Amino acid sequence: MYEDIKKNKMKTGFIVFAFLLMITLILYYICYLFDMSSYTAITIALTFSIVSTIATYYNCDKIVLASVHAREATREEDLQLTNILDALMVASGLEHKPRLYVMESSQPNAFATGRNPENAIICVTTGLLQKLDYYELEGVVAHELSHIKNYDILLSAVISVMVGFVIMLSDIFTRAMLRPSRKSNDDDNKGNGILLVIGLVFLILSPIISNLIQLAVSRRREYLADATAVQFTRNPDGLISALKKISSDDSKLDVASNSNSYMYIENPFPKKRMKQVSNLFSTHPTVEDRVQALENLK
Repeated sequence: MYEDIKKNKMKTGFIVFAFLLMITLILYYICYLFDMSSYTAITIALTFSIVSTIATYYNCDKIVLASVHAREATREEDLQLTNILDALMVASGLEHKPRLYVMESSQPNAFATGRNPENAIICVTTGLLQKLDYYELEGVVAHELSHIKNYDILLSAVISVMVGFVIMLSDIFTRAMLRPSRKSNDDDNKGNGILLVIGLVFLILSPIISNLIQLAVSRRREYLADATAVQFTRNPDGLISALKKISSDDSKLDVASNSNSYMYIENPFPKKRMKQVSNLFSTHPTVEDRVQALENLK
């Protein structure tokens, strides 16, 4: 487990650096297309990318919560949920209790986010609270606590925010290329032609890059979180039953997007839950495989 935590911290550092470089390049070309000098363009690009990366690191949990319109859970409204978390804190060994949030959706699902265990959040849907029994809900909360303990949450939150940010910048970049430039000499026309090619490459590769970066949050972390959750609860049947219920539910989760779908305990897009011939590009292991792994722990 400690080796996995160390790897997750290293992955986060590498991914943050990769995003910083990508954002700098995109912004540099956008500035260039608006006829700024190279010096001005690189200054603006570096300044903006560094500030945005730092802001993302320290506010990734707030950004994610705002995107799903979640409210903070209270003991008065969500007594069972808060009691389950209190009980699991002892088994988990975590010193700091994560904050609980609830988002309105009939789909049963949940995720954890935050930059470290001291600033962690567990968010569940109202559908999860309504459709799962005590032991199933306990298994899901234990799974999310496992992500917090294993430092999966920082990697997930940073990737979720930055993937969306890069895609947004790529769209701006593409629109900027369509703007007529005041430069008219042949060299500049050649330069704009090169930028057009680069823009098309960014446009085509953005979804692929996003997928690959999301897959850096390995599917193995879901197996590890499932196994760790069973250590907390001593009850694999609760999590097994929860996974089956969640995967068989056809309700929609409107706030889910491609940039954050892998954060949830199960894929929030029902049509994508079907077992495929190849799972190489899936952000989640199949429920069948996860259930089999949990059965082996009995």
